[in-house]
This record gives sequence, structure tokens and C-alpha cells, in this order.
Amino acid sequence: MDFDEEENLKKYVAELLECPICHHQLYWKIDVESMDRIEQAEAICSGCEAMYPVRDGIGILLTPDLSRNDTWEQVDNQVVLYLRDHPDIEKQLMDGPVEKLAPTDQQFRAMVLDELGQFAEGRKTEELANSNLYTSEYLAAWNSQFEYVLENLNAFSGPIVDLASGRCYLVEKIVSQLRRPVIATDFSPSVLGRNRKYFQFLGWDDFVSFLAFDARKTPFKKGAIEVMTTNVGLANIEDPGDLLSELKRIISGTLLAVSHFYPEDDDVNRKAINEIGLEAFTYKKSALQYFSASGWSAKVENSYAARALPTPPSVIFEGARADGLPVAPTELEWCTLRASAA
Repeated sequence: MDFDEEENLKKYVAELLECPICHHQLYWKIDVESMDRIEQAEAICSGCEAMYPVRDGIGILLTPDLSRNDTWEQVDNQVVLYLRDHPDIEKQLMDGPVEKLAPTDQQFRAMVLDELGQFAEGRKTEELANSNLYTSEYLAAWNSQFEYVLENLNAFSGPIVDLASGRCYLVEKIVSQLRRPVIATDFSPSVLGRNRKYFQFLGWDDFVSFLAFDARKTPFKKGAIEVMTTNVGLANIEDPGDLLSELKRIISGTLLAVSHFYPEDDDVNRKAINEIGLEAFTYKKSALQYFSASGWSAKVENSYAARALPTPPSVIFEGARADGLPVAPTELEWCTLRASAA
């Protein structure tokens, strides 16, 4: 389907979707529309009669049978509640010069600013935090993957589905540089809600639609997606199980996955990775084997080696770190994993 920037987004998105449980057609009961966008609605399955709400412009198509750990919501709620109960700590985090904060605390400050809707200051603070949390080669290798994906997206027409969008770093790049329509997805409605407010702040809300679902059981019709992207999303999906089979069902074209792989002989980090169950897509050999076993043709492109260090601990929140991995210095292979149906 050709996508016109002025086309009614609700019709476009709805045509791609079906029930994520039984794959029957969805019927839409729309309560509130705004600027050709669904704001409040219910989607009802014609088969199993499951109901999926749209709340504040976020389509929530999560299934009850898969367990999930919404770390975004947990961290946000814990920090906000903690600061509410400890005004002295809030003052320490938010009132002093940001340059004097530890890098992880700079990141926490950026998160709180986003929650307050102070997006310009929040992103400026987050950029400062990232420059202090990660090595220059790490950031350069990561940004290189963004540019590589953007260049390759020119070969595809129509909208892009971004999987496990998180804070929408890649989505923001796509919209700002390509002015292409994107469906941003995550299993966390809370992070999608914050992202939507951010894109409204930027004036780009018309380009982005938001869907909450579990990547292991998606609401898309068979072959509905020409191109899907993800920014380090595969490695962060817990208990991936039949993830790749599900993605193969819905993608008719290509998956472009920004990835980084750990060295096979890094025993210290391997132990930590295994303990949290993220080994499937954290190692190149394992990732390629998973793709092959699921009927994909996959290859690694645009590889860059980059030194990675454990992120320093917070000074204000004892024991907190920006990232759980790596736990010891290592060298990562940043790349874009391109996959298509074999």
C-alpha cells in the first residue's frame, strides 16, 4: 500500500492489524478521534472476542498469556516515588549544576526532566550523560549503525515498523532525516506514552504511530511488513522462544537490526549474560544460528569494533548503574544484522 503523509492514520494502521491471540479480524469501536488519529477506542476480535484498547493514542495489543518485565515503568515509578518521599535527594539530583553529577545521575536527571515534560533540557542532559557513560568509539560505532540503516531504508517505500523502540532513538533519526512514517512499538505502554509526548513536542507526531505489544506474539497480519528495524532490540527481549518465527510470519521483506555482539571468550561478561538469560542474541554465532534455524537468510554488515566499559555507579542512588552490562571491560562488535526470508 502506498502511504500518503496526509492519509488517515487510523485506517492505515488498522489495515495491518489482527488479533495477536487467534489472528482473526479486529473490529474497531472508535470513541475519540483527533486530527485523523485514534485517541480512545476498543478493537474487538471477531474470533475470540478479546478486546484491545487505544488509550491516549497508544494502541495496546498485549496478550495475557506471556509474562513480561516492564523495567521502564519500574525504574520510572521507583525514581519518581523515591524523590517524592525524599525531597532532599530530589534537590541534590535536580537543583545543582548538571556537570557536577555522576554520569548515571545525569541520566536519572534526564529521565525526570522527560517525565516533567521538559524535553529540551532532558535531551540535552541525556546527551551529556551518554558522552560520560560510554567511550567515544562505542558512540561512534553505534551512530554508524544508525546512518547505515537510514541509508538502506531508502530502498523501501512506505512505512517502517520499529521493534522494541525503547526511547525511540532510531525512530527519531528516521523521522528527522527521512521524514518517513514509522510505527514505534514496545511492550511498555508507559515508555510509548512518554515517547508520544516527546514527538508532539518536536512537532513530528503526525509521522509516528504507537503500538504496545509483545514481539513474541504480534498483532500484525501475515506478511504485512515490508521493512522492520530495531535498535539493539533483539538482545533485550527476555525468553525469546519463537520470536524469529513470529517475525518471519509478519515480515515480507527485510529486518535491519542494529546489534552489538560480545566476544565468545569473555568469560566474566558471559556469566552475567547467562544469569539474566540474554545470551541468544548477544553472541554473533548464536544469533546467526537462531536466524538460520527459523528459516531466515541473515548476515552481519557494517561491523565496527568498540571498547565498552561498565557504566559508573550512581552517587545519589546507591548501587544503581545506567546499564547492567558489561560488568567488565570488553570489546563489542557493533553491526547491522540484515535478515530476510530464506
